[in-house]
Amino acid sequence: MRLRSMLFVPGDSERKFAKAQGAGADVLILDLEDAVAPSQKDMARATVARLLDDPAPRAWRFFVRPNPFDTGLTLADLAAVVRPGLDGLLIPKADGARDVERIGHYLDALEAKAGMTPGIVKIAVVATETPAAMFALGSYAPAHPRLVGLTWGAEDLAAAIGATSNKEDDGSWTRPYQQARSLCLYAAANAGVAPIDTLFADYRDTPGLERDCRRARRDGFTGRIAIHPAQVETINRCFSPSEAELATARRIVEAFAAQPDAGTLGIDGKMVDIPHLKAAQRTLAAIDDES
Repeated sequence: MRLRSMLFVPGDSERKFAKAQGAGADVLILDLEDAVAPSQKDMARATVARLLDDPAPRAWRFFVRPNPFDTGLTLADLAAVVRPGLDGLLIPKADGARDVERIGHYLDALEAKAGMTPGIVKIAVVATETPAAMFALGSYAPAHPRLVGLTWGAEDLAAAIGATSNKEDDGSWTRPYQQARSLCLYAAANAGVAPIDTLFADYRDTPGLERDCRRARRDGFTGRIAIHPAQVETINRCFSPSEAELATARRIVEAFAAQPDAGTLGIDGKMVDIPHLKAAQRTLAAIDDES
């Protein structure tokens, strides 16, 4: 499942949903949590259910972000949206793998009730939004069968720990949030699921978004959350291998295939070894990861 670009859309706005469909995102996340006022929760559930029931073909995956457990709204959200057409859930404010297990049990029952293929609804997690979550990032491995990705968030964590800001004067993350970002990346790699970078708040700053996406991909993230359709093209481009990268990866894979007993090879005057081969294989797998 490709999770390169995941675009948030308020669950109570069919107008914004219609605009988001043409953005080119790999995933649209219909939000029932922060983007929806408490008085609009029931209406948002009904809207999302109606959108899920649309049988028209689509070029993107359909995820829903339910409300977190401490609101008492989670099960009602799931009961409304677990139906044919739903591809996944983005779970907010998770405290660790135990919350994935709990959601998984709910999904087992709700999929059966809806006549869906068991296990078809996948789970991604916002894994750093509570203090408890920071101590549980290692719990996601071995991964639950439904788990496909981990992302991180700074705003709720900042509120939870009483921070006055999570940014330096130059706009970079302060040290606690740099740590949250890094630990999320490690946790995703440890669990063997997609590491997804958090949102870039200023949707008008396209050059800034591009710089930040390139840093994120350099560090190992494979995708990013978007909060505006205008961000999707940049995210898709930055998290996709270039033709030059693909050509180099193919040469490395082909060279090792031709000499299967070699541990180190010279290509274009540079020494490459098994870690380079693994990186090349990941690069080539990225262009096929659309299942």
